[in-house]
Amino acid sequence: MPGVEGRRQGHHPGAKALHWITALAVLGLLGVGLWMTGLPLGLLKLEVYGWHKWIGLTVLVLTMVRLWWRWRHPPPPLPGALPAWERRAAHAAHWALFFLLLAMPISGWLMNSAAGVGLYWFGYVPIPDLVPHDPALFETLRTGHRVLSRLLMAVVALHVGAVVYHDVLRRDGIFRRIWLSGER
Repeated sequence: MPGVEGRRQGHHPGAKALHWITALAVLGLLGVGLWMTGLPLGLLKLEVYGWHKWIGLTVLVLTMVRLWWRWRHPPPPLPGALPAWERRAAHAAHWALFFLLLAMPISGWLMNSAAGVGLYWFGYVPIPDLVPHDPALFETLRTGHRVLSRLLMAVVALHVGAVVYHDVLRRDGIFRRIWLSGER
């Protein structure tokens, strides 16, 4: 029977697909989120905010599915050659990403509820309010959502930096574990 490291070098194709769909959605949300706040009030701004909310809720669902998937299909172990501090940093960064991928859409949902704005997922599925309409709470939640977005950008930048470090500088195969093709 092969050892744990010999069992599987890469992530399951399902985990890879969920990772990359989430990554694309999050990068889009962050970019659109920064852009949309400066738009003048009008139809475009309302439409962009709607799409931002809908995709944010989709990221929430995707993240819950990813956590369920990870529980049912644990990721392959990190290579034994990695120093202990890199293993700890990798685990901390991944759990920080999961936390932020849950906290960001929930904070947005709370903010939307406090604003007293009805929310329909992709314009059709009614989403219940989590809190009553409260302008003061809305302002607090808006600040929290902004802070969480900056934390998410920092952790994503750290994550991408680790990818560059491992794939370009060390060439140790870490990136190929999550890339869409390659050995499983």
